[in-house]
Amino acid sequence: MIRFGDILKVIGEFGRFQKWLVLLICIPNFLTPFHMFGQVFIVTDVPHHCNTNWILNITQNLTQDQQLNLTIPRKPDGSFEECSMFTPVEGDIDSIIKDGRNSTEACRDGWIYPTDPKPSLLTEFNLVCDRKDLKDISQSIYMSGLLVGALVFGPLSDWIGSQRMILLTLLLMGAFGVGAGFAPNFYLYIALRFIVGAAFAGISISMAALTSEWVGPSYRPLAMIISHCSNALGQMALAGLAYAIRDWRLYQIAGSAPAFALFFYIWVLPKSARWLATKGKVEEAKKELRKAASINKRTVSEELLNQLTPEEKVKSGNILDIFKKPHLRILTLIMVIVWFADSLVYYGVSLHVGDFGLDIYMTQLVFGAVEIPSRASCIFLLQWMGRKKCQAAWLLLSGVVCLLIPAIPKDFPVIVTVLAVIGKSALAASFSTTYVFSAEVFPTVVRQSSLGLCSMAARIGGILAPLVGLLDKFHPAIPMVIFGGIALAAGILCFFLPETRNQDLQDDTGKSPATQRSKNALGEKPAQKEAGETKEHTNSTYL
Repeated sequence: MIRFGDILKVIGEFGRFQKWLVLLICIPNFLTPFHMFGQVFIVTDVPHHCNTNWILNITQNLTQDQQLNLTIPRKPDGSFEECSMFTPVEGDIDSIIKDGRNSTEACRDGWIYPTDPKPSLLTEFNLVCDRKDLKDISQSIYMSGLLVGALVFGPLSDWIGSQRMILLTLLLMGAFGVGAGFAPNFYLYIALRFIVGAAFAGISISMAALTSEWVGPSYRPLAMIISHCSNALGQMALAGLAYAIRDWRLYQIAGSAPAFALFFYIWVLPKSARWLATKGKVEEAKKELRKAASINKRTVSEELLNQLTPEEKVKSGNILDIFKKPHLRILTLIMVIVWFADSLVYYGVSLHVGDFGLDIYMTQLVFGAVEIPSRASCIFLLQWMGRKKCQAAWLLLSGVVCLLIPAIPKDFPVIVTVLAVIGKSALAASFSTTYVFSAEVFPTVVRQSSLGLCSMAARIGGILAPLVGLLDKFHPAIPMVIFGGIALAAGILCFFLPETRNQDLQDDTGKSPATQRSKNALGEKPAQKEAGETKEHTNSTYL
């Protein structure tokens, strides 16, 4: 039986068909930052103080400054307190001036935002003072949606295929994203965003699987990283969109509605021929392969296609197959840790874009811009250095940078921002490497379920990232020290992974030569060939 990779070489590993597929994948990747990082801009801190209009019931003859002086205590630096007020008292204005400002209490009638900003999530739902932590908690709930989406949509994608899953999750992301813009209260907004997060997870898993299964091994990093660069362009566009649209409801609609324009994917997005073959749908797989060959202006013989028959041992597969193999258990554990570290540190830095001392919109623009060269460099570095060394290097660099940031005084915001940009750049490259590496490590029969498992670990990291940021109440350095330490630990573990550079995808869960070479490097004796093992099988380095 011929391997799918051999047929892919005949029809073209990165021809017009694959380039068109990568372009289609780039469009959703461009849109996702509007959901992932958009809340940072619609909950930015603005000046506020307690609503003390109670005093106007006593007298109307007060200027704004007089009202504040009589009802709001001042901080040591002379500015007004934001979360406390003098306790209201009865009597005339003279008695209030003389005796009525002895005790304070928390705001009882809401807050006033004197700069009169355009409606934002923060001002409309009063996410200040004792409600301030709801900003980070809501972002964690969004990340929880990504976790649930990875848990549900990963296995579901194995069942219905990547193409259908992309279509379904795009519809969910657009519909519930627009719906969040009409939410009448903060809790419904959180619930809708939770579903958007779940849809985003389904999109990312399915796009990574579909791309890796259609593109040849030597071009796989190029294809996946190009799609990741479109995500960086989306982050740059996010800065412009958030700057232009300050009304949070309009922003939510403008950032979500473009997903509906992708309805034409129903007709142009291809199915995975490799997935169809492993599911026994050989005739459908042949049809997709003929179409790809035609677009690539290649000829594929029917004799060759007729050799494409599903192996009996890969008719079915699930996530439990990974844990039945000792070598897969170890690799899966390491990849889970790597994904967790990538997500925790990447989002931990990205979601604190406003904490580095410079303009938030300009910083976001730079954050997006630096990701393009860092991700693009992976195209060459992954082929030159290999997957394992690149993965380790990016994580180690980001860990060192995160540990340096707390050591820089806040009086030097430019230096802090430059270090944050370097760290964000390294983490972006690490994320791109992780997607390529993971798609090559796991076999076809469980690839999407395995990516779903790794994505679950990443989403746990994403959930914790905003919550780790809350630890700065105890000491400002704690979050960055945690981020840096975890990145360093994950980087060290990468050296225990096998190398998968320039190798074809493996369809079953058997032990691969890459794993065997990794064990030999640790001093273990090579295993003897099993009877009947073919050269084609030993050439496969998928686990």
